[in-house]
Amino acid sequence: MRAHERTAKNDPQEELAARLRLLQEVSGLGVRALARDTGISSSSLSRYLNGQTVPPWPAVVALCRLVKRDPRPLRPVWERASNPLPAPPKSTRQGRPPARNDLPRDVPDFTGREEQLAAVLAAVESHGAVSVDGMAGVGKTCLAVHAAHRLTAGFPDAQLYVDLHGFTEGRPPLDPDAALRMLLGALDVPSEKVPQDGLEQLAACWRSELAGRRVVVVLDNAADAEQVRPLLPGAGPSVALVTSRNRLLGLDEVPPVSLDVLSPEESARLLARASGDPDGPDGRLARDPGSAAEVLRLCGHLPLALRLAGARLRHRPGWTVGVLAERMAQGAGEFDAAFSAAFAMSVRQLNRAQARLFRLLGLLPGESFDEYVAAALADVPLHSARAMLEDLLDAHLVQQPTVGRYRLHDLVHQHARRAAAEQDAAADRERALGRVLDYYVHAAAAADAAMPFLSPGRAPSAGHRPTELPQFRDKNTAFAWFVTEYGNLMAAFETAAAVGADVHVCELPRFLRAYFARRCGTTHLNVLFERSLAAAERLDDPVQLAEAHSDLGYARYNAGRMAEAAAAYEAARTGLSRTGDARAEAELAVRRGYLSWDAGQVEEPLELFRLAGKLYEQAGCPTGAAHAAASEAWTLLQLGHREEAARLARQVLDLAHTDAAWPPGLTARITLGLAVAREDPEESAEQLRQALTLAREDGHLNNQAWCLNCMGVALRQMGRYEEALASHREAFALLDELFEEHWKIHFLNGYAETHRLAGHPEEALRLHREALELARRLGNQHEEALARDGIQELTAG
Repeated sequence: MRAHERTAKNDPQEELAARLRLLQEVSGLGVRALARDTGISSSSLSRYLNGQTVPPWPAVVALCRLVKRDPRPLRPVWERASNPLPAPPKSTRQGRPPARNDLPRDVPDFTGREEQLAAVLAAVESHGAVSVDGMAGVGKTCLAVHAAHRLTAGFPDAQLYVDLHGFTEGRPPLDPDAALRMLLGALDVPSEKVPQDGLEQLAACWRSELAGRRVVVVLDNAADAEQVRPLLPGAGPSVALVTSRNRLLGLDEVPPVSLDVLSPEESARLLARASGDPDGPDGRLARDPGSAAEVLRLCGHLPLALRLAGARLRHRPGWTVGVLAERMAQGAGEFDAAFSAAFAMSVRQLNRAQARLFRLLGLLPGESFDEYVAAALADVPLHSARAMLEDLLDAHLVQQPTVGRYRLHDLVHQHARRAAAEQDAAADRERALGRVLDYYVHAAAAADAAMPFLSPGRAPSAGHRPTELPQFRDKNTAFAWFVTEYGNLMAAFETAAAVGADVHVCELPRFLRAYFARRCGTTHLNVLFERSLAAAERLDDPVQLAEAHSDLGYARYNAGRMAEAAAAYEAARTGLSRTGDARAEAELAVRRGYLSWDAGQVEEPLELFRLAGKLYEQAGCPTGAAHAAASEAWTLLQLGHREEAARLARQVLDLAHTDAAWPPGLTARITLGLAVAREDPEESAEQLRQALTLAREDGHLNNQAWCLNCMGVALRQMGRYEEALASHREAFALLDELFEEHWKIHFLNGYAETHRLAGHPEEALRLHREALELARRLGNQHEEALARDGIQELTAG
């Protein structure tokens, strides 16, 4: 390839000019003659041919038609050279994230099990799945995790782990629906792609995501085959390793590998390795083989018990094996199982504060935990909780799956819970659990405050604010905390409901709204707010009850349930009129404004947004006032008041804020971009491009689709119909990833109008009719009226 051709390929503008020069050569005409025959000025044509200026598309078409060539092959290079809306920068949501590895640490003293390990790996190779079963404490998880680590190199896309809690005392087995949502979240599947309802749909989504990836999944502690079946990979390269105390007879397609206790030789080897005892006759175990055999017997040849006993010996260099056996024998009567005897012996080595924390950890709802919740649970300073957790880690009484996170093995959890019931007064246990519930509400409120939403919420009133909470530097750290703690937050909500902590039930979902907007869709949020409303009714607190009605209305509106939203908002309005809470009244006014607009009202939405702005100002809430102003500007634009809408939008954008993607700013930027599209196309393109970039960085598919659709409308107003349709198509490609079809009602009529002006009446009519059907179903009278007008214009005459 010649040098100038390589340059042309790298520069779309030069490539286009080179191809136009070829057209001139084919025509056999000079620049002036070619300009005359195509109706292009000779000076402009000269710049086009020299690559100084990108010609308008009609000029390219005219040149092609003159030499009887199809212009369509030139369209892609022309778009690359001329499109003022460049491809958006890549974002973390667009690129594949680093491979997720949730596997617990592979134990360094893995001993024996050569035959069983070979069987596990062979089953994975032949069937893509294996089930490891055996009695409690026999080492099922250890074997499955060890095998998963061996498989990691062949499954580089992700290594996932989920505890199904099939046999965890004090909590029900993990529901397959919740497990699938956790697994899909671990693969960073956007919530918009995750079905909101139906286990079969969720399982199909999971299998579809695995079909193109090489992932190894450990499904630990399964209750039965029905819990596991939806979680298994389908046809594809991914594999699953399942553990259960029961033989999963219902999974005929999954080969079983059953574990028994270790052999005496394997047990002796494991105890020696766990205790750090040297090989040879000089070791403590070798010097007292009778006591060593007794320790093995007391441990029942169970791997976890052997590791706990070995840890005691390792950290007690002055002990003989006889002392270890004696201490274990003393605790054997405390519980019937030899396994519990090993736990009891380990716990007796703790000081009073450590032992108390260990017992209280058995009360925790949820999965893994951090030092903050441990400090709240025990009512101790953070540094004390951190030090005690490290001591418990050294004693093998807690595990550390990742840095800063801790968990209890299910058997250890069972022991701790039983010990708390026996040694701690019921009132003390109740207060400890109450502090945990307080912690999750207040920590969620702190994280929510770092994730800018429509307006800042009221401070939590549930319980007492813990002395120390995590520090959230920005919305990204807050979002990461929500992702990590989501399972615990849901467990805390269920626990609060079970113990009658109605204030916590009322307030916790309120602080999850921003997180749900980015991750979890609307179905679950509706369920949570329904239960919050029931709790508020029991409390008989006017403010809580009014806000619960308002929140439920918000959830109903976002789910497209307009009539139910209206009823909830009316109940909230009646309640708030008696409370005098200006902030809550302002938030409700904004929500009612959007509902009123969709209901086909014209003046009422503006009145409500302006009322909200005044109420927010009275409440000393400038961000809320900005949200009301941005909503007013958007409504003015829809009513055709372009100059007033642009003025108000600029005022919102002039307000300082640490997050450029905060909702009022995004709304104002989109409004401004549309308002100036005819008068200032360059500024319009820049505002809309910035809005799209911010929406992508923020991870909102809904907002990305909104930006792209508005780009289509703006380009249509500039007369650039083909580019407008491309932008609309990109918006609907995103909307097709959403399982909440009602969102399309906001975009269909605009897409139809662009098709009409672009000369595609049949497609415009189809889209208007689709909008009409959806608007009727949702009760959106505004979009229904637009659809009727569009259909009438297309079918008249």
